[in-house]
Amino acid sequence: MQNIDMNKVVGNCHILFVCIDSLRYDVAFEEQQNQGTPVLNEFGGWRKCFAPGNFTYPSHQAMFAGFFPVDEGISDMKEREKLFFSEDIGMGRKAPENAYTFQGSNWVEGLEREGYDTYCIGGVSFFDKRTDIGKVMPSYFKNSYWNPSFGCKVKESAEHQVDFAIQKLAQIPDGQLVMMYLNISALHYPNYFYIQEAKRDSREAHAAALRYVDRELGRLFGAFQKIGKTFVICCSDHGTCYGEDGIWYHGINHPIVNTVPYKHFFLM
Repeated sequence: MQNIDMNKVVGNCHILFVCIDSLRYDVAFEEQQNQGTPVLNEFGGWRKCFAPGNFTYPSHQAMFAGFFPVDEGISDMKEREKLFFSEDIGMGRKAPENAYTFQGSNWVEGLEREGYDTYCIGGVSFFDKRTDIGKVMPSYFKNSYWNPSFGCKVKESAEHQVDFAIQKLAQIPDGQLVMMYLNISALHYPNYFYIQEAKRDSREAHAAALRYVDRELGRLFGAFQKIGKTFVICCSDHGTCYGEDGIWYHGINHPIVNTVPYKHFFLM
């Protein structure tokens, strides 16, 4: 069921899209219930959804085209919540009610055409701009950034990403609408270093990384609240396995990989 009228959001609110790369639904839900993520808990519970892809690249290509994770239990395409919808696709090219119909190859480009200043702060290698494939998705944004301190191998990556985002927000002129995307890399492998003396990635380290990210997101949300009303999309692109059924990590269809947490909310 459509809860948000995106035609009232676009042009009136800043838009923040946070993807906590590789976040598993079961871990996100457990930390929610255990109060391990007080910042994220403040904005409602996680929705249990199916990811549009089983690793970063296909999942993000789908999400930037407007196909976000779909709620578990929804089988009728017409019942799926749509935030953004391309004017060039769909049944009869008719947008679902309350979805924002965008022009261009993705909704980020559509928002830029509406006057938004668009920012990408990369994390995993598909956003690092060091290779041709790592330049594809950052190219959707007017401003895109990556440096090694944002990457998976750096324990303080989320802190560095949020610091950088806050610096950029401080430079935004009054009245300028912003769309910002953060690819949070902390939960992606390797993550063993979030558990003292651990030597291998694990579900426990994944959870510890999420608790760390939650603390950093509090600072990011606070910075957006200072510049104005903001619509936030927060989700995972896929889950990841730690030996379940003999599977490690992702890029393969498995319930843990295919099931992700999702929520959206406003910052006032």
